[in-house]
Amino acid sequence: MERLTDLESEVMDRVWSARGGVTVRDVRDLLERPLAYTTVMTVMDRLFRKGWLRRERVGRSYRYQPTLSRSAYTARLMSEVLSKTEDRGLALLHFVETMDAAEYETLRSAVQWHDSQRARGGDTSSLA
Repeated sequence: MERLTDLESEVMDRVWSARGGVTVRDVRDLLERPLAYTTVMTVMDRLFRKGWLRRERVGRSYRYQPTLSRSAYTARLMSEVLSKTEDRGLALLHFVETMDAAEYETLRSAVQWHDSQRARGGDTSSLA
């Protein structure tokens, strides 16, 4: 998986936070630093071409939406990092040891849900 550059990540953060379609102008207005409209347009076009965004023409501009949720992106990054270790189980154990009680309970619930879906033959691959 290709990682996002700093600017791409900043743009994607705004797209994910919007919870709906956004235009280049919307994202530009949400950015904390002033960037030229054409710079934001170029970054969003590049994200579209890389498959991070889908777009729909609305009048003379495009409305963009992410192709992947922020949580799915984070999961892919975690999976990529885990794939580089010799002992995934030990790496996961160290990761779990860094969790507070609430995070640990969330993880336990997620694993239980996943197990129940798998036992019923349900599809767990399409989580948002």
